[in-house]
Amino acid sequence: MDSASPNKHLHMFGRVPAHALGPLLGALIVLGCSACAPAVRPESAAAPAVVTRSTAIAALTPIDLAEDPTLEVTLPPGDLWERIRDGLALPEGGDKRVDAQLRWYASNQQYLDRVVTRAQPYFHFVVEELERRNMPLEIALLPIVESAFDPFAYSHGRAAGLWQFIPGTGRRYSLKLHWWYDGRRDVVESTRAALDYLEDLHQEFGGDWLLALAAYNSGEGRVHRAVRANRKKGLKTDFWHLKLPTETSAYVPKLMALKRLVADPDAYGIAWTPVLDEQYLVRVPVPGQIDLALAAGLAGLSMRELYLLNPAFNRWATDPDGPHELLLPNDAADRFRARLRNVPTDQLARFQRHTVAAGETLYSIATHYRVTVDMLQVLNRIEGTALKVGQDLLVPSAALPMSTYATEFASALEGRLPTTLSPDTRITYETAAGDTVWRVARDHGVSAAQLARWNGIGPNDALAPGASLVVWQAETSASGASIQPVLFEPLATTRTINYVVHRGDTLARIAKRFGVTIKDLATWNKVAPTKKLRRGQRIKVKVDVTQESSRS
Repeated sequence: MDSASPNKHLHMFGRVPAHALGPLLGALIVLGCSACAPAVRPESAAAPAVVTRSTAIAALTPIDLAEDPTLEVTLPPGDLWERIRDGLALPEGGDKRVDAQLRWYASNQQYLDRVVTRAQPYFHFVVEELERRNMPLEIALLPIVESAFDPFAYSHGRAAGLWQFIPGTGRRYSLKLHWWYDGRRDVVESTRAALDYLEDLHQEFGGDWLLALAAYNSGEGRVHRAVRANRKKGLKTDFWHLKLPTETSAYVPKLMALKRLVADPDAYGIAWTPVLDEQYLVRVPVPGQIDLALAAGLAGLSMRELYLLNPAFNRWATDPDGPHELLLPNDAADRFRARLRNVPTDQLARFQRHTVAAGETLYSIATHYRVTVDMLQVLNRIEGTALKVGQDLLVPSAALPMSTYATEFASALEGRLPTTLSPDTRITYETAAGDTVWRVARDHGVSAAQLARWNGIGPNDALAPGASLVVWQAETSASGASIQPVLFEPLATTRTINYVVHRGDTLARIAKRFGVTIKDLATWNKVAPTKKLRRGQRIKVKVDVTQESSRS
């Protein structure tokens, strides 16, 4: 980085004690403070003064604060886009392909708004990981290109998750895929794997990030072949001169277009939705497998919110073999930990034992307990359907009826009020002069994102004095016994893709590839089950991504 604004440095410090503030202010002045005003001192030593970002910047005057050790400066978090701009590092360049992508993005502000709304829970984590590895922060924008930040995104090539891993590459980078869990949709694990892969590609292509990105999309072998072909012809071997598949030829330009939009949105007439530069997700360990409905209740979240933060779980509970942790919002993590301590470990995931009687089948037992046959097979390590009279089976006993867990999906991530909060926890706060969304949220023990969502405003919107804000405050009871499982809109785990028919493809072959029936394929495409397909024809396929990962 060549330079940094005072704002950038201020929001990195958060609450600054008096003994450290003098050197900090001096350093900030060196960084370029030109308009300085006398410092605001507290009226009473009993209560630390609270100084907002704007007043702190205005107060950058060298003063001796040793007389007042109680003075603390509390600065609200900045905008994550500022941080990303400071970390843009990919080489400039491009051609008309970048211009074409710029025109599309610049004319689709609503699309950008939707994508950033989806990205909000994950964005800060991704940026932190990139900074930790000293990688270009443009890569934080790559999930926009890959998946539009949809954690359940699924492609015709069987790629899944924010970073769109196919099964083979996922396993190569230690992402587990099985009946309980799909690591390609795990926000933490898939980000780790994606950045590992990109670092490996960066090294493989001699430090050329654009070639590494192209290889991430189309495979390193294809990019190596394109480089060799150009070298043999005496042509340039940078990305912009390679002959690559159409998708890859547009892939890097999309990222470069997004980089330009982030660097100078005003120049292109767009506005990025503000994203607070503060930690949102916390990794909270759990003792073992836990029912997701119970976990949602303990955290004070809806099922929908919990699934969106933990999209890797295919079933009603976490993977019995781990990872034994959940991603939770920062403001819910402490509540979850406190309540979890009151729940016996053997009640985190409920099971019961069933002894097989004469005439019973896996199907009849599954129907009786309202579970699925494959649940019983996986849980009891049964291959096939044969049972013996007197055989003991372990049967899951979920906290809610199985039909209430994630079955069908609503792709929009609109904010909703937590359904665990009762009406008497709703208060109305009247704003005072100097109030900000961040400050009101802090004073009431909620996040700025929550407060903004409940009131239909932006986290960085200005508040007029005398405005009324709705605030929902969390329950104070730490007793796990009173926590009820939370119901919410079910998440649909089905994605519709368009598959392009290849030579030799039939409905039967496509059905087997995606784990669907020939009858369903025929219905979705309004064709006869025996219909012959032509090369290049587009076939609609509806895939439940939680079932797909069980077969991968």
